[in-house]
Amino acid sequence: MKKFIKWSLILLVVGGFLALCGVQIFKLYTKQFSPERVVTYTDAGFDLAVSYSAPYKKGRVIFGGLVPYGQVWRTGANEATTFSCDTELSIDGEELPAGEYTLWTIPDDEEWQVIFNKGDYLWGINPDGSPQYDPGQDVLTARAPVINQANSIEQFNIYFSGSADTAFLQLEWDHTRVKVPLLKAGDRSF
Repeated sequence: MKKFIKWSLILLVVGGFLALCGVQIFKLYTKQFSPERVVTYTDAGFDLAVSYSAPYKKGRVIFGGLVPYGQVWRTGANEATTFSCDTELSIDGEELPAGEYTLWTIPDDEEWQVIFNKGDYLWGINPDGSPQYDPGQDVLTARAPVINQANSIEQFNIYFSGSADTAFLQLEWDHTRVKVPLLKAGDRSF
């Protein structure tokens, strides 16, 4: 009996180790197709960061094709995209408390919904391909018009730009760009 327990424990430890190694190899493999990026913005009292994986277009139709219109998208690839702010923000007339959020979007051809969600998701999608998104965890949903671009952007890109009192969270891929104004809470000048 002791021998059985000993070998069971050994097999359990070895199996756990192999599973952990397999997950790490899988992550490294997927990251070569959609590299991880961290973008920060620290200017005029803003301290913002976004962490995401950036997939490539590779000749595909992106919005309305690979990323369907009217459905929640994890906004990138691999792990769920995260957005953090060290100060309270005003977005689309609503307050977003300082903290870390997952960033989800619902793309459409004329306007996107950009969702800040307090859920903690290890991966952006479930094994069946559906998003791990829980709408009950939404903190704020902003609407942003689509800006059509003449030139196609090959790799998905999230970045910040700004001025003295307004920062902009910008998402672009293929011929589409979306620009979300971020104000410091209490500043309604935009």
